Amino acid sequence: MKIDELENSMQDSEFWTDINKAQKISQETKMLKDKLDKYNFVKEKIEDTEVLIEMSLEEEDLSSLSEIKNDAKLLKDIIENFKLRILLSGEYDKNNAIMTLHAGAGGTDAQDWTQMMLRMYTRWAESKGFSLETLDYLAGDEAGVKSASIKVSGEYAYGYLKAEKGIHRLVRISPFNANGKRQTSFASLEVLPELTEEQDIEIKSDDLKIDTFRASGAGGQHVNKTESAIRITHLPTGIVVQCQNERSQFSNKDTAMAMLKAKLVEIKEREHKERIEDLTGDLKDNGWGSQIRSYVFHPYNMVKDHRTGAETGNVDAVMDGDVDMFMTEFLKNEAK
Repeated sequence: MKIDELENSMQDSEFWTDINKAQKISQETKMLKDKLDKYNFVKEKIEDTEVLIEMSLEEEDLSSLSEIKNDAKLLKDIIENFKLRILLSGEYDKNNAIMTLHAGAGGTDAQDWTQMMLRMYTRWAESKGFSLETLDYLAGDEAGVKSASIKVSGEYAYGYLKAEKGIHRLVRISPFNANGKRQTSFASLEVLPELTEEQDIEIKSDDLKIDTFRASGAGGQHVNKTESAIRITHLPTGIVVQCQNERSQFSNKDTAMAMLKAKLVEIKEREHKERIEDLTGDLKDNGWGSQIRSYVFHPYNMVKDHRTGAETGNVDAVMDGDVDMFMTEFLKNEAK
């Protein structure tokens, strides 16, 4: 059994000599154990529910009906999740994700909408047990967020979140308009896979322009004292990434490089190029264009995905992170 093999290797006295290799084996072991635990839970739950159904029928006792319904719903949700995992078979689907939100057209409303989206995906990630790390954050002028980059760590984080990249449109009565007029606002979400050690790529130092600057926004008194924030420009493509999360300039540089590599790999895949070196400044725009989803708060309540047709009237639940339906429908469509 694979778990036994991995656990035996962890008993070796030299196991922690190579820290990176040891961590990878430890993570793989945990991942396999989690899968086995879920399988055993489903197996036992099915057996228990079958027994409960048989007893209820024999004794003609309907008092257990509510419990049986709840168990059936739970099993259905878990099995649907297993089916969804089968769809996540891309090269980077198991990886952590780096998501970047940008406020679009709509002024202060768009910046407020960007913050609302950040909260929505934070709630979603927390519900999945994923961990979050802020890499870059630029507050809005009056309210909300101009842009934010967040790393979402956990198994299949990228596989799930890749379904969400694109333009998101909000229609509502503006809280920033004294006349109470309806406002349409836009925000874009970019999602990239954090590369593993095996997927790492080399970038020529001559192709990079690295700038340091003082961080801004939340971060305490330290933020504006030193030029610890890093901005990296990839000269052949014009791609720019930045990080101002860490106190150390070196840590910010490492994080920014990871973001740049992830972006270059994602673009290489999208542009169907054989090598990173084949990428130039003449790239297709993967950002502004037709929205993938609309969130309508007025004159009615509805969230609709324009790619799949999936929709719901429960706007509050969606804004609290319940976006699984949209992800599932997108992945099903992609698999056709």
